[in-house]
Amino acid sequence: MTQESHPTSWLDEIPGRLADIERAHLLRRRRVVVPAEGARLLVDGQPMLAFCSNDYLGLASHPALAEAARDATHTFGVGSGGSPLVSGHSAANDALEHDLAAFVQLPRALYFYAGYATNTGIIPALVGDGDALFSDALNHACLIDGARLSRATIHRYPHADLAALEAQLAASPARRKLVVSDAVFSMDGDLIDIPALLGLCERHDALLLLDDAHGFGVLGPQGRGSLAQAGLTGATASRRVLYMATLGKAAGVAGAFVAGDAALIEWLLQKTRTYIFATAAPPLLASALRKSLELIAAADDLREGLRQRIVQLREGLATLPPELGWHLLPSHTAVQALIIGSNEAALAVMESLRRQGLWVPAIRPPTVPVGTARLRIALSAAHTAADVEELLAALATHAADCVAARPQKTAGTSMAPAAAAA
Repeated sequence: MTQESHPTSWLDEIPGRLADIERAHLLRRRRVVVPAEGARLLVDGQPMLAFCSNDYLGLASHPALAEAARDATHTFGVGSGGSPLVSGHSAANDALEHDLAAFVQLPRALYFYAGYATNTGIIPALVGDGDALFSDALNHACLIDGARLSRATIHRYPHADLAALEAQLAASPARRKLVVSDAVFSMDGDLIDIPALLGLCERHDALLLLDDAHGFGVLGPQGRGSLAQAGLTGATASRRVLYMATLGKAAGVAGAFVAGDAALIEWLLQKTRTYIFATAAPPLLASALRKSLELIAAADDLREGLRQRIVQLREGLATLPPELGWHLLPSHTAVQALIIGSNEAALAVMESLRRQGLWVPAIRPPTVPVGTARLRIALSAAHTAADVEELLAALATHAADCVAARPQKTAGTSMAPAAAAA
């Protein structure tokens, strides 16, 4: 048999498929970062002003969190050594769960090592074959993957279209129904109407799983989250709501939790595979998170500073040339999405900003719909007014270059429609 007649392996296709991704301007590259002062990072060795972090309150580098983690290593060591149901549920993790439940004013909480593992695990623990799951079209990938793993019948409704959701709920014959939705949508920055969403679940005997990854610590009184902002915690909490939030964003550390009715949380503890069969989060992180909750509760000044930066950015972006076709999505949260359009154009803006010393990520499909590639500008309490002005000036410079590079109309050329000229 000649060399040419040997069948090729499918593994030989990988380089070509990677090349296809690069040609479509969809190849992702990791950057090596080192924290610097404020909202600045060393990125691949270069100093950059960063608008890409979900550290919304600037707590990730807070010395009190580092001290709490360091002190915990003297008592607990570094690793947890086992799954939570064997030997990994340390005193620190147990105390954190009680603190989390008290903080979000819900009966009980369950602490996970990662947000992705939380949603991909708890959804299959709640519904399965023969059940119905209803998912917002713009939900985060972890909610989408959890839905797929559940094997429930998935009903996808248009983003924030509660009329469409109600029609789907009414038409479903399933006895067990689960609605899953982000609270603050991670790529658009908008906030769902939580009371209306819960009202639908109450009318149609459905359970609501709310992912507040981008609202926890930032929204609501004392940063207790979007559910608290909606007035649906404490005495007004509903047993139909499971509240999930991550702890690596505004909380500045790592991990996630789900909170709600005590019986539901016990069910998740017994049935969630990503909880049962994984090593528990290290106690040093739980200790840092307990300190983080204290800082969040006392951080009204940081939240006000963040609010001011949001207003400043939106007012500044409104002055960019409209002929560019860029579009700022409505959002009052730390996530500000500036729609550019094509993948190539979004990457060009990102590269222009990088040359000017700013890191703002270009988000492309499949993370966002085709044709809506964007800059995802993540604001933080660590940003100063001068930082935001620097970003606005850099965007204005790129915008002016784009306008100048456009073909100019020939002098004397009539712009009247042909029919009118005739």
